[in-house]
Amino acid sequence: MTSCLHDNGTRYDLLVAVVMPDHVHMILVPLVDEKQRTWEMPEIMDALKGASAHLINISLHRHGLVWQQESFDHVLRSSESLDAKIQYIRDNPVRRGLVASSGEYRWLWYPETENPYRPDLPA
Repeated sequence: MTSCLHDNGTRYDLLVAVVMPDHVHMILVPLVDEKQRTWEMPEIMDALKGASAHLINISLHRHGLVWQQESFDHVLRSSESLDAKIQYIRDNPVRRGLVASSGEYRWLWYPETENPYRPDLPA
């Protein structure tokens, strides 16, 4: 989870993350850098994969590839969809039978805050 949170607040705002035994789900919002350039998803993913692969290889006392080259991303276009996707990710460990409730899962990160992108909030 440390790798998922490493660039939170600098390259992206992380809304939810879950590390499953064979995959990872994250919802994040890319941020703008000091040159007013939005961080690109390939840059974000390369940094996440590189940092996490390094830590995984150290913990397993090995060298080698950890992640597939590609990653799959999807643009969410509405707050309702965002809320549903966040809940889907939070429920993933329960659906897989790893825990009885998502709050028990060690590898789930979710801040208990309201969705700041809800359409009913003032601009």
